[in-house]
Amino acid sequence: MTPPGGARATPARVADAGRRAGREAPPVTFALHGVGVSGGIAIGRAHLVSHAILEVAHYTVESDKVPGEIARFETAVAEVQREIEALHGAMRGEDLPGEFGAFLDVHWMILNDPTLSDTPRRIIAEQRCNAEWAITQQMNVLVEQFDEIEDTYLRERRHDVVQVVERVLKRLMGKPGSLPPASAEEQTILVAHDLSPADVIQFKSHRYGAFLTDLGGVTSHTAIVARSLNVPAVVATHNARSLIRDGELLIVDGDHNVVIVNPDKAILAEYRLKQSELDLERQKLKRLRLKPAETIDGVRAELYANIELPDDLEAAVEAGANGVGLFRSEFLFLNRPGLPGEDEQFEAYRRVAEGMDGKPVVIRTFDLGADKTKEGLDGLARVAPNPALGLRAVRFCLAEPRLFQTQLRAILRASHYGKVRILIPMLASASEIDQSLAAIALARETLREQGIPFDPNVPVGGMIEIPAAVLAIGAFLARLDFLSIGTNDLIQYTLAVDRADEAVSHLYDPLHPAVIKLIASAIVAARKTRVPIAVCGEMAGDVRLTRLLLGMGLTEFSMHPTHIPAVKQRVLTTDVENLRPIVARMRRTDDPARVAVLLDRINA
Repeated sequence: MTPPGGARATPARVADAGRRAGREAPPVTFALHGVGVSGGIAIGRAHLVSHAILEVAHYTVESDKVPGEIARFETAVAEVQREIEALHGAMRGEDLPGEFGAFLDVHWMILNDPTLSDTPRRIIAEQRCNAEWAITQQMNVLVEQFDEIEDTYLRERRHDVVQVVERVLKRLMGKPGSLPPASAEEQTILVAHDLSPADVIQFKSHRYGAFLTDLGGVTSHTAIVARSLNVPAVVATHNARSLIRDGELLIVDGDHNVVIVNPDKAILAEYRLKQSELDLERQKLKRLRLKPAETIDGVRAELYANIELPDDLEAAVEAGANGVGLFRSEFLFLNRPGLPGEDEQFEAYRRVAEGMDGKPVVIRTFDLGADKTKEGLDGLARVAPNPALGLRAVRFCLAEPRLFQTQLRAILRASHYGKVRILIPMLASASEIDQSLAAIALARETLREQGIPFDPNVPVGGMIEIPAAVLAIGAFLARLDFLSIGTNDLIQYTLAVDRADEAVSHLYDPLHPAVIKLIASAIVAARKTRVPIAVCGEMAGDVRLTRLLLGMGLTEFSMHPTHIPAVKQRVLTTDVENLRPIVARMRRTDDPARVAVLLDRINA
């Protein structure tokens, strides 16, 4: 979209427009296009995040000053180590996806690997060069090595290496390692070549108006946080960082994938009006908080909240959630030194159970493993060859029965104080279900022997995240009390696309015909046997897909609390009976273009 009344500028045009007759020319209005990963409109001033790697100088160090240069390098590395540790602590109480602890752990491992922490010292000593040049040269060597790896996941870890080096370089250059505080008077919009997980955590804490990046994709960690905050974001702009100047006025339109730089008065007035209309719409949605989510033809939908920590409970209640559909319990493990014991876990689960005041609370047993490294957990101190297919979730729980029993006992104890349910992640076979149920039975028995109260009838459910689980769903329906479809992983495993890999993120498609068929098949099978089934992945909170899921027969949705009002409004304006014939055609087609056309029809 080109802004009305504005000119689309090429990089050459923008570069040449700044100076005429020896003086600065008036600001040029132009638009940049990228991928809108979070909708909405933000208007504010640009703050450019330094891209230190592009600013590295190379100079010779005198022989007697080499030890001092090595010491300067060591100090910078130590400061970044402390920074990562501080960010781990800052994540407690923050509403961030569980992947963030893993991202920081990976960055810690890279920073402490001898190839990055020791080799630059040798380069400084042998070449008598400055520390910035030494670590950059070693980074280039490592990136080349990663590029030669055939495994896609491992190859893409080169981005993590670059991000770690970037942080060390900023320390060496005396630039702030943290992002600036957002302005109280007007919104601050971050403009960066890329944002590391550490940057994004700070982005969340400071409440910026929006962000732009040259790199990124719809499933990147920056995109996930932007959506959870309802903050506009446009990524993959390619050259925003080099074209935009610090302090320039920007309009970020996440719905139309566009950034307008130096808008003229007419454009600014138009977007301020659009922004006011969006704000008014959000206020209207808040009035729906206590209204039941019921379609025009009387189909009742239950809208639950996804949470990571007990502190997230307030947002869930404020949004009018019918309960907690997914408590990602691994957050209790990832964002802390050491491991939480049974009593500490029990207090966290009890707090949520009591806080929901009789509404259901689904606690997913910890989904740790492989890339989610955690010091103190045996078997997780390594980076697996293919983490997505490794020892994670229920596989790790069954491999570490002591840790599993500790958590199960804590969850069962909390069931005495509310309507608690247990959810087992990443199940693939009847054997894993039976082993999990046996572990729960053992936890119940030990609590009985000790006279500790708990609800003996706590429902036990399973996550549908693997295509095999859908194809063998009969075993799940026969053994479990409820099911929950984790669409994020189900899409990843169905399409063989790493959802965190920006190189293939454009292939991650919730509307792929195979994905639609799998989800619909699971919902239909569950409804036939009267086993409750929910969707708890990002598809549940995507208002474009609400009617599609309703037409498949879904009535239980679990999502980030900020998405509940918009999804509820879509439910209230839907006639399911009229949708079913169109959704049936969507299920039958193998043509992605036809799926898109039919989706537009049901959302018209």
